[in-house]
Amino acid sequence: MGKKKPMTVEEFVYRAKMMIAENPECANAHYNLGVMLMRQGKWDEAIEEFEEAILNSGRMFEGYVNLGYIYLMKGELENVVKANLRAIEIEPRYARGYANLGFAYLQLGKTDEAIDALKKAIELNPRIVQAYCNLANAYLQKGDIDKSIEINKKLLDMAPNFGLGHNNLAYAYYVKGEYEKAVEHCDKAIKLGFNVHPELLKLLEPYRGKEVKEK
Repeated sequence: MGKKKPMTVEEFVYRAKMMIAENPECANAHYNLGVMLMRQGKWDEAIEEFEEAILNSGRMFEGYVNLGYIYLMKGELENVVKANLRAIEIEPRYARGYANLGFAYLQLGKTDEAIDALKKAIELNPRIVQAYCNLANAYLQKGDIDKSIEINKKLLDMAPNFGLGHNNLAYAYYVKGEYEKAVEHCDKAIKLGFNVHPELLKLLEPYRGKEVKEK
């Protein structure tokens, strides 16, 4: 007897719509349909389904998580914040929710809120690399260069081949005036395949291939 052929996305969407037609208040059916629509990049339709799932469930934690992702893809940062605040209200130990919240706050220029959220994310899950990266950038944004360097170094201890981390550390060292270290980490980022911004390369050019006097 042959294996049952898995459903295509289109078949799954059709089945979910049939279930909703039979039971319009079925939160799981709305949620599952939202997931499929999200995978197809149909953001607005997916939002409608997740909102229906939440409306009919009350504590649809996953629905808020996915809404946060969609709003991030759409660049609607205030809505990213709202969705993730609801997600962590329902599930206070959801580390990724705090990480997403911190990123959104950082993009909105709300540095202190970003730092608080990202520190909480790391407290709940010390292995979220992106949370360390964003936290280092938040301290840099705040003007605390030493703290930014400290967090970047912790990040690279955990993920030594993370090119963006080396890039960010290079910039932090440049701002601090430690040019040799800046060049070193810039070159590591390049070696790892990261596309360093041309402006940073230009800033570091005078400090290559010679002994430099640091600040």
